[in-house]
Amino acid sequence: MGKRRDLKMGKYKNLAFVALFVAIGAPLIIAHPAFAASGDVSQVENFIRSIIKVVAGLAGLVATGFFVVGGFTYITSSGNPEHLDKAKRTLTWSAIGLAIVIAAFVISNIVTTLATQAFGS
Repeated sequence: MGKRRDLKMGKYKNLAFVALFVAIGAPLIIAHPAFAASGDVSQVENFIRSIIKVVAGLAGLVATGFFVVGGFTYITSSGNPEHLDKAKRTLTWSAIGLAIVIAAFVISNIVTTLATQAFGS
């Protein structure tokens, strides 16, 4: 019984090896060659600028949400020092985060402009 089981496991191992070989080798044999497109850097530049604008917009939206939460906590703290401290920290860190996002946006625009001037579009 044990020998029969070993033969069966060996068969599955061989089948798994063949399947793995086909899965890895078939795309190399079947695939058509992909040639590089024309050197149009402006498409890549526009794509990266779009991504940066979306990320900066989302980060600004999140920072605005934290400003609202911090302000609401500050107003409703009723003089409780713990709640006031928490609200001040929330407002401070959201302002720092927003400043970092704005700085990153400005720096990325500067780098993109310099790269465009240096390498052309």
